Amino acid sequence: MNLTAQVLRVLDEALGLQGRATDFNRDTPLLGALPELDSMAVLALITGLENRFGITFSDQDLHGAVFATVGSLCDLVEQALAQQNT
Repeated sequence: MNLTAQVLRVLDEALGLQGRATDFNRDTPLLGALPELDSMAVLALITGLENRFGITFSDQDLHGAVFATVGSLCDLVEQALAQQNT
């Protein structure tokens, strides 16, 4: 399973989208476009991603822009994985 598919699975679970995330792609807007993505859901999403990938995000990594699209969220995970492997 590729990284985007894994991120989409976590997104689907964290937001309770009941499988809707399977239709998303890297350009799918998130913040402001999904009513399910509120402040509590952001916390669940961050925790889910950290648990799924065995990574930890720093506070400076987490800002509104990383939740703009599926692609920007995937980029955040990719950067954290790359930092972990250095």
